[in-house]
Amino acid sequence: MAAGLNPGGDTDGPDPYQQLQIRSDASFDDVQRARDRVLKTCGDDAVARAKVEAAYDAVLMDRLRDRQSGRLSAEAATASRVERQQSEGGSVQTTDGPAALLTRIRNLSIPAPSFKGSAIVPDLTLVEGQGLVVRLSLGALALLLLLFAPQTIELLLALGTIGLFISQIRRGRRPLGSLGWSVLLLILGLVIGALLSVAVAGSGLPVTLEQWQALPALLLLFAGTLLLA
Repeated sequence: MAAGLNPGGDTDGPDPYQQLQIRSDASFDDVQRARDRVLKTCGDDAVARAKVEAAYDAVLMDRLRDRQSGRLSAEAATASRVERQQSEGGSVQTTDGPAALLTRIRNLSIPAPSFKGSAIVPDLTLVEGQGLVVRLSLGALALLLLLFAPQTIELLLALGTIGLFISQIRRGRRPLGSLGWSVLLLILGLVIGALLSVAVAGSGLPVTLEQWQALPALLLLFAGTLLLA
């Protein structure tokens, strides 16, 4: 997919540097930030996100080929020389053979993974397009089942928690953070529901205590699928 790409030459496919909106001499940090920025504009469009990921891979492969062929910037060459001198005690290392290739790969600067949003507090962004329609439809269906089929309460809460987790993953959040917020909103909703059921106990409303307990949790999970990113 990335083979043969050269930002300075003619290619049959789109220029990955233009797709990421960066210059051909951009640093790896700039490439990483550009990828995250363009992915954010793609929303839930799987095809557009796949094209961005392909362009990102092509740029990284292009940089790796540059290093393997010796086309290094002065700064990168100096850093590689210093590292080789430190690791080999100042001895001169040959530029041919498997050892040289391993050295170049080891010296390749791989960008550190960047978390979307804070590691603790997620971004609050309303989902757009088809994703919003799907989430609203499923949320309305879940509320109807909660009111008219109370025997499905446990299943609805389980599916709501899983749905929130998947929604955050699709919007670019890391799995651990997505799982934490899904469980936290479920627990918070159940606590609020328990207090609510105590407040309305004996009110004579045609809603069971189990439904009152589950309603806040389901609403919080639904709000999370719409906003958490």
